[in-house]
Amino acid sequence: MRKFRMTPARLLVLGFLAIIATGTILLILPISSKDGTVTPFMDALFTTVSASCVTGLITVDTNAHWSLFGQIVVLLLIQTGGVGFMTFVFAFLRLAGRKISLQSRTVMQEAVAAPELGGMGKLTGTILVGTLAFEAAGAFALSFAFVPKIGWEGIWVAVFTSVSAFCNAGFDLLGGRPEFGGEEFISLTPFSGNPVVCLTVPLLIIIGGLGFFVWHDIRKNRHHVTRYSLHTKLVLVGTLVVVLLPTIIIACAEQYDNWSERIFSSFFTAVTPRTAGFNVLDMGSVRNITVFLTIALMFTGGASGSTAGGVKVNTLAVLFLSLFSVVRRKSSVEAFGRRIDEENIKTAAQFLTAYVIFAVLGVVMISLFEIGGDLTLTEIVFEVASGIGTVGLTLGITPGLSIGSLIVLSALMYLGRVGCLTFMLCFRAPSGPEAMLPMDSVRIG
Repeated sequence: MRKFRMTPARLLVLGFLAIIATGTILLILPISSKDGTVTPFMDALFTTVSASCVTGLITVDTNAHWSLFGQIVVLLLIQTGGVGFMTFVFAFLRLAGRKISLQSRTVMQEAVAAPELGGMGKLTGTILVGTLAFEAAGAFALSFAFVPKIGWEGIWVAVFTSVSAFCNAGFDLLGGRPEFGGEEFISLTPFSGNPVVCLTVPLLIIIGGLGFFVWHDIRKNRHHVTRYSLHTKLVLVGTLVVVLLPTIIIACAEQYDNWSERIFSSFFTAVTPRTAGFNVLDMGSVRNITVFLTIALMFTGGASGSTAGGVKVNTLAVLFLSLFSVVRRKSSVEAFGRRIDEENIKTAAQFLTAYVIFAVLGVVMISLFEIGGDLTLTEIVFEVASGIGTVGLTLGITPGLSIGSLIVLSALMYLGRVGCLTFMLCFRAPSGPEAMLPMDSVRIG
């Protein structure tokens, strides 16, 4: 019988499962709900998966259903899922003066997409200090928008929203409040056009979605842009493109009351699909072009080693450059005066393929589970893209889905957070060098 070995991929996969199990148990407890009753297992499980995988899809309104204890549990799940549980484990081992094993360093490197094992201690410090600083600054700014509307409880709402935004989660505490008509599942729509909310939240999302290694690189080289790594340059340029272009398109496509709302709400709507899940526009009433762009942005996501999900902007950048090199008849893929490793291109193609396969399977399975309903293909594709992209946006169908569809979405959120390739690699047994078979060719295109 082959001995089970705990590889880095397996540790990441099982670690998230342990967090999900713990969170589900805590949210089932009567103390977690406002009415003091036991929360149904499926609602507790779905909320836990959504929070720990920093998605934002929900079956019960976060503010209307969960008590303060339940909200704190959700917030801790968001923080752990966003920063990564290995970051906290690594920091604890360092504070306790324990020797950090090579396996722990390897898992940490895998979790934050660091290029090498060296310097993991400094990188961990940068992650924790940077996270605390950005979230505190975001909470301070958001309190100026929330406190005047809902009183001093707005400070807690600001803290919760800041952490949720930075971790690209999309959970909010505005639903069910009499100040906003008592309506549930409203996200941040009461603050459409509010410059504080519509600038602070997207900036937190962008910063969290850049990736921890990019922070470290910028902190190390500061304004010396030429010294940035190729990864950092691709992430920064890619992020700029997928923020500005959709902002312009959405601003032209949607109807707004004034120019201030047009600018701020369009910027907000362009940023949140990567991969936060907040919205200031009613996604059920936006135009088709905005729905299509949102699906594309949810598919894209943030950067590798960040709080965001999706295929990752750097993955698509590498594949686009590879295609561009074919057009230019170049034998190698180049960018910013550097040649990209062929192994990176191969991995990017594998990651995209695995992501698409799981997404298509999700669409097929939910379509089968909801075959007797009146859901459109667009609604199902939107929900699947939101789940596997760990976004949290919805066209309003999540609470009405069957248990089978909710299980599928939970699996997609989990896969989107741990990584489709990482999940597949956990089933591969460690082995030595493989024998090379004879080579042959296949016609492509």
